[in-house]
Amino acid sequence: MDHYPARACRQLALVVVLLLAPLSLPVFGQLSQPVATASAAIGSAAAKPAAATPIATTAENPYGVRAVWRQGDWVARGTLLVLVLMSLSSWYVIVVKLFEQARIGRQSKALDKDFWSGGSVLESAHRLSADSPFRYITEKALDGVQKHEGLRGAIDFNTWLTLSIQRAMASVQSQLQGGLAVLATVGSTAPFVGLFGTVWGIYNALISIGLSGQASIDKVAGPVGEALIMTAIGLAVAVPAVLGYNWLVRRNKAAMDDVQAFGGDLHAVMLATAGPRPAAGLRA
Repeated sequence: MDHYPARACRQLALVVVLLLAPLSLPVFGQLSQPVATASAAIGSAAAKPAAATPIATTAENPYGVRAVWRQGDWVARGTLLVLVLMSLSSWYVIVVKLFEQARIGRQSKALDKDFWSGGSVLESAHRLSADSPFRYITEKALDGVQKHEGLRGAIDFNTWLTLSIQRAMASVQSQLQGGLAVLATVGSTAPFVGLFGTVWGIYNALISIGLSGQASIDKVAGPVGEALIMTAIGLAVAVPAVLGYNWLVRRNKAAMDDVQAFGGDLHAVMLATAGPRPAAGLRA
């Protein structure tokens, strides 16, 4: 019973507030407008980082390769084009030589069935494919036998046949080594081409910084980083060329081992079947 007057007073005050609220809305609206404006500004400022987060993740890198191409002069763009051409040429040589070496490997494995299965040397040579280096060596050896007359007849037949087969094997080896000079050139010069692009880019960056008079980290990092991309591209071009060169040289050695083994066997067979008249004996 002692708290009843206090409860009644609170209820009466609530009724008065409800009755006066419609009258106070215009005044409250005018008073609350600056507060609402400040609250909206604070809310928008707080919401900006959250809205900018997905844009930052999807925005294009301003210091990437595209930026180097767009902002670079004709020297920088020419350097990039040279590096691209060097990379394409090295990969072309690597792929072509791998297919060529694989083909020679298959032809070497098929010699027992296609060449050494029987018949004369000429017939065995015709069973080989036209692009086979083993057929080329055999045909050159047969041509050497046919040419062993006249002044060449003064040379021992064994020596002349050996020279003919060795010349043919040297021609095959030269063909296998074709294109490796491109890889060696790219592997040795691509880093320096990229370094030239880096030096040129840093030179232009320093000129721009000097003209603008601003040397803060955000002004220096972008141009210098773009220039260093040239060095990275030069290394990316050189490393596959060097690795491809070493790999192809090792595979060429294995292929030439098969070619030399075939040349030795062919030399022995042709000497054994030559007889007193080499041409007649070989082509019978």
